[in-house]
Amino acid sequence: MTKTQTFGIASLGVHLPPLAMKVEELAELRGVDPNKFTRGLGCREIALCPEGFDVVDLATEAARRALSRWDGKLEDIGLLAVGTETAVDMSRPLGAFVASNLGLSGNIRSYEVKHACYGGSVALRQALEWKLSGVSKGKAALVIAADVSLYAPKDPGEPTQGAGAVAMIVDAPTICAIDADTFAYSEPQLDFWRPVGEAYPRVDGPLSLDCYMRGAEHCFRQFIGERDAKAAFAELSDICFHVPFPKMVKKALVHTATALGLSEAETATLYEQKVEPTMRLNQRVGNCYTAALWLSVAHTLAGKDEGARLATFSYGSGFGTELFGLTAGPGAKAAAWMTDVETDLKDRRLIDGAEYERLREANVPAH
Repeated sequence: MTKTQTFGIASLGVHLPPLAMKVEELAELRGVDPNKFTRGLGCREIALCPEGFDVVDLATEAARRALSRWDGKLEDIGLLAVGTETAVDMSRPLGAFVASNLGLSGNIRSYEVKHACYGGSVALRQALEWKLSGVSKGKAALVIAADVSLYAPKDPGEPTQGAGAVAMIVDAPTICAIDADTFAYSEPQLDFWRPVGEAYPRVDGPLSLDCYMRGAEHCFRQFIGERDAKAAFAELSDICFHVPFPKMVKKALVHTATALGLSEAETATLYEQKVEPTMRLNQRVGNCYTAALWLSVAHTLAGKDEGARLATFSYGSGFGTELFGLTAGPGAKAAAWMTDVETDLKDRRLIDGAEYERLREANVPAH
């Protein structure tokens, strides 16, 4: 029997917008205790886009950065898939705007993937399965997860806002290999949605948390199978989750680990050692929807020894969930993509509440 070829992420690019605001500024603006945002939600900063800067800019620059560190050529890309819920057109895919900026055209499949925050992971799985199927003819895939998250002013979701993009070239497993095996679970639910013609999403917070926790339990049960849960978790160096806000991740981890038989102390240790550290960059960016999980992965892979095993859990409202593993490759240790993150964090400007109010008035999302 022929051994299945291994593919994964050959290059990574990350781009964060040039503005940010501390959640304490938002708390003062809204007249609430800042501890509600910092301790209650686990948030620290909100990444924001200035006027005239949008999701296309984020996605394009992330892609340029990934391409610049890849040893292939633009004509070696045979698939472009962009996961987003920040669509700029009801028909033309976000990928077409990005391709135009990159000068990417020709014998290539190009499209947009939508399933709320799950879209980036779906795009990545499609790219991997395209490679594994053998129909890629040796070409690579460019996958981008990019979003701008905004809620109506004074909405409970406002402190969780964020923006960012992660671009991944799927080819040789230089940075990490992606497991062919995957574990998915979905249900049709209305926990988070944005009807056509409305500028901001509608959210049923309690239902969304319930769906997120149930999806995590179903996926991890499949992932662990007949193995001992503690032993299965011990094999992982880290567990990356989609991060709507850090406390939501903690609740899902506690729910799942308890359901799988871990004690309270074992669950606390698992969270502190293998989950909480993966969200430190997310805390400085906020929820960037499709990019949130992959921002966590980019942060977590940085500096990893070859062979380290990560689990990734993706959630998208509606709802769809999926869990699969990554194995760090030889390029993870050097973590070249982290120069993107360091540059963007160093160069971005922190704004105050008054400037935030002016920015929100100018940047009303498209209906």
